[in-house]
Amino acid sequence: MALRLAVSNLRVVATIVVVALLWGCAGFDPVEEDTATRIGLPISGAPLVTIRIVFRTGSVNDPDGKNGLNALTALMLGRGGSETLSYQELTTALYPWAASIGVQSDKEVTTVVGQVHRDHLEDFYTILRDLVIAPGFDRSDFDRNREFLTNTVVSSFRGNDDEELGKETLNAMLYQGHPYAAPTVGTEMGLAAITLDDVRKFYVDHYTHDKFQVGVAGGYPSGFLGRIESDLTSGLGGGAGTTEQVVLPQPRTLDGIEVTLVEKDTIATAISIGFPIDVTRADDEFYALLVANSYFGEHRNFNGLLMNRMRGDRGLNYGDYSYIESFIQEGGSRFPIANIPRTQQFFSIWIRPVPHDNAHFALRQALRELERLVTDGLPAEDFESTREFLLNYSKLYVQTASRRLGYLMDSRFYATGYFIDEIQQRLPQLTVDDVNAAVRRHLQFDDLAIAIVTSGAESLRDRLLANDPSPATYNMDVTDEIMTEDEAIMHYELAINSDRVQLIPVEEMFRDVN
Repeated sequence: MALRLAVSNLRVVATIVVVALLWGCAGFDPVEEDTATRIGLPISGAPLVTIRIVFRTGSVNDPDGKNGLNALTALMLGRGGSETLSYQELTTALYPWAASIGVQSDKEVTTVVGQVHRDHLEDFYTILRDLVIAPGFDRSDFDRNREFLTNTVVSSFRGNDDEELGKETLNAMLYQGHPYAAPTVGTEMGLAAITLDDVRKFYVDHYTHDKFQVGVAGGYPSGFLGRIESDLTSGLGGGAGTTEQVVLPQPRTLDGIEVTLVEKDTIATAISIGFPIDVTRADDEFYALLVANSYFGEHRNFNGLLMNRMRGDRGLNYGDYSYIESFIQEGGSRFPIANIPRTQQFFSIWIRPVPHDNAHFALRQALRELERLVTDGLPAEDFESTREFLLNYSKLYVQTASRRLGYLMDSRFYATGYFIDEIQQRLPQLTVDDVNAAVRRHLQFDDLAIAIVTSGAESLRDRLLANDPSPATYNMDVTDEIMTEDEAIMHYELAINSDRVQLIPVEEMFRDVN
């Protein structure tokens, strides 16, 4: 344990050094914010230019029976052609510039992201502009993109990605009957029902001049940001009376510990746990919860208690993390992608796949640790070290100009100051009592949704309901102290609501929204 903590402390020190270098040499010019629909981050001499166009439309705008319509429309902009260039011609043009155009869609916003060397900015911008204001909506692009989304549901979620299947199952449990309920990419039947005319109409109705925000970062010329804003304002339509934002209902109230087990032929068990919370970045107490969460389960980092006690001490699995808002990892990094803001959020615990014979134990341990967090709070010394870690680690969220721009635009969504600056200003003012009070107000362990992807789901269900003891099996040496604690964990009672337990074959998942 001491060795691991020493290694963790070395990582913190290394983080501080790297951050200091990055922060001191960033070279950002003052942020350019001229209107409500544009934000600029000029960087003198920077070779790259990033353009982000955020539309206030997402999967919440999908009509009944056509889940995935926004995602498919978005792909027609990010992976399709324009009225002047086919998709093949477009990719051929971008290749020698090492330029990229992509799109990400979420529950409430959709973002088109383009990046290019400044030497090719003018020609690149012409292509990007035409994609956004004059998409081609070619039949072959439609078929290819719909097949991609369908394969995401059928072959990825149901097939080879048990972790994402568990997360999406948790989402469906938390937001049953809510506009967030379906996967952002859609459902199998919803995608099958969408026509090319549906996509054309959805674009006209929702990708409008009153629903966009544009941001530019890098070495772009003076006046460029204003030109983009003007082109989008004049080039995008005004919709057909459907541009009002969706009014989101409150998520349903969970009734005790609810469990959905997905039966699948898999070599390990993936577990996701969560419940809705009424805190977002727009709320003062978000920052207290940010510290508590970093202490409890910082993503892919040994600063987190869950990671240390479940992986470090016991070797149960690869990782165990927690989150106080929706988290989608950017590529192979440790950090979330920007521009997925939401007006409603949830707390979650992600237990990465564990061997089947340790699944029951791992679930018990995670919930026992959650109860201890809520009941006992953070120790004062852990609060101090976690706050110091987070003050430095959070600066790495914006290692690139593109990520900094994304966070600036997200801060507009939440109507707050720049998120990274808010962290730097607010965390030094927090006390351990502030953090623990926020934990008691917003986190809990009584009413939970638990999604489990496993083989032998019926047997696990019966053991969960019976509260059978669940001793752990190890392939490593553990201390007597851990073995003593395991006695308490293996008998930790799970107060599962037997009326809210369901077992679903994987083939039935995300065929449609129930």
